[in-house]
Amino acid sequence: MHIEPGMLSAAKIVGANAAALSLLASHVPAFLRRPLEWGKALLAAIFFSVFMEFWHQPVGPSELHFIGASAIYFIFGFPATLFGFGIGLTLQALLFEPQDLGHLAVNSLSLMVPLVAAHAMGGKRLLESGGLASIRWSSVLRFDAVYYSGVVAMVGFWLMLGERATPFADWAVFAAAYLPVVLCEPAISCGLLRALGRLDAGNPLLRVTTLRSPALA
Repeated sequence: MHIEPGMLSAAKIVGANAAALSLLASHVPAFLRRPLEWGKALLAAIFFSVFMEFWHQPVGPSELHFIGASAIYFIFGFPATLFGFGIGLTLQALLFEPQDLGHLAVNSLSLMVPLVAAHAMGGKRLLESGGLASIRWSSVLRFDAVYYSGVVAMVGFWLMLGERATPFADWAVFAAAYLPVVLCEPAISCGLLRALGRLDAGNPLLRVTTLRSPALA
């Protein structure tokens, strides 16, 4: 989902910066009122970074990553995941890929906008319903399908705005490459949620998850 440096003009990057800051700013007040969310966001950033580095490969005009979106979202909740994506991408750019700092907002939006959409289109209802320790694979699959469709669409959007033309076939190859991720990730997410659900109710680990703390929409 990375857009390589040099693909977008400076004006479009400025626009992306403004959009990313506006998106985060709209959630900052509620986020700051819940100190527990700060720690959850840091944990989400760590998990996200581990997933991203665990498996990634160039495909077509972008790069295919195992993001672990549904696992992070259902374990830590929406605000922590939203801010965790931004923190994780910032840390990765600072530590491993300094050239990606220029496209930090672009790549952040590629993850955040689909997250907002997936949250609104069913994720929020699942978080509020409780019972995440026994969530169905099909429910997580629907979340992942919406989320990764959004990621693929965002990559296509940036390529369409790019300074050099990208063949549609190249984008289609990238889009198709995410299908195995969409099919595999729900099993990992359900497994992690079930494992957390087996922990004793007094386990401190549960304090920083949606299984024992109220989800913040």
